[in-house]
Amino acid sequence: MSKSNGHHHHDHDHDHDHAHPHSAPAPDDDDGYDRYEVLLQTAIRELLDEKGIITADELHRQIDYQDSLTPAIGGKIVAKAWVDPEFKKKLLADPLKTINESFKLDITTPLDLVVLENTPSVHNVVVCTLCSCYPRMLLGIPPAWYKSIDYRSRVVVEPRKVLAEFGTHIPDDVELRVSDSTADLRFLVLPYQPAGTESLSEAELAELVTRDSMIGTSLPLSANQT
Repeated sequence: MSKSNGHHHHDHDHDHDHAHPHSAPAPDDDDGYDRYEVLLQTAIRELLDEKGIITADELHRQIDYQDSLTPAIGGKIVAKAWVDPEFKKKLLADPLKTINESFKLDITTPLDLVVLENTPSVHNVVVCTLCSCYPRMLLGIPPAWYKSIDYRSRVVVEPRKVLAEFGTHIPDDVELRVSDSTADLRFLVLPYQPAGTESLSEAELAELVTRDSMIGTSLPLSANQT
């Protein structure tokens, strides 16, 4: 078991969801913290509108845009990397520029993005040990378990055990690297292409790429799982 050199212990201040323990999730409407968070968000939105910093319509458009982001975007990126070696080379070297140019996107963000390539000898998994830093621009909203204290605290010290709980068993001879996201750095895992899928089209390959495989807690689907 090993941690990548990119593992960071960080203290940063930014607008992420701070999670409750995954072992004891509480429904939102019964959770005082979540009610407080909703009230706080409402007050901030009203203050921004009142001060003319951002209008309610602009804010709603941004929320709609964020809600439109799904892991399907990341799946298309992975599938293209599997079939196009030149794209893959550029993706690993300069991810955001390559994604914007190849998919006609306009992802403008001060954040850095690093693509971590899985190989037969290396498996990557991503975490944010402090809160919920996550490549939302490519995967959408992070799953609840990613934000849970249970996942954030355990995956850095016992990654094989945690992945096994997801049903992902990494052989002992495969190096397991854990990368910790920060306030200004996000990671996307490029899964290893499943065997026997070489004849599939790019669109068909994209269907094999799951959100969790781009976090590293699972493997892509096999051809007979779609």
